[in-house]
Amino acid sequence: MPSASIKKIIPCKKKDLLQMILDIEKYPEFVPWCLKGKIYRKDEMSDMIEMEADLTVGKKFLNQTYKSHVTYYKKKNKILVSNIGGPLKHLRNEWIIKEINNQSEVSFKIDFEIKNIVYNIIMAKSFDVGLKKIADAFEKRAIELFKNG
Repeated sequence: MPSASIKKIIPCKKKDLLQMILDIEKYPEFVPWCLKGKIYRKDEMSDMIEMEADLTVGKKFLNQTYKSHVTYYKKKNKILVSNIGGPLKHLRNEWIIKEINNQSEVSFKIDFEIKNIVYNIIMAKSFDVGLKKIADAFEKRAIELFKNG
């Protein structure tokens, strides 16, 4: 089961970065291998936001859609994501964002397993490279959108 964590300092405000991360429908514009993002339900409460969303990932004809439950805990500046359907046997990722000197410190952890054993073996071999590309894409997008803001 692949798992990893990344920590980065991104030169933008925490509120802007959180807004970008929660805007799942824009992921195809900048996240590698993300073909479609769709939010089906979004409930905003005083202390949290809960969403159900689909992400379609892959390349051309070889793609998979998985449904996830996303919870943003406003006071903790934490986003938790878990799968609720699709090709994943297990998914848990966590974003923690802290603002430090008008920049954001982002800690990202992911742990997942794909139901299909062959896909799981392929993913395990390319996981670190893929995760770095995705993390870099989020950083680049945040800088493009918010660095001067």
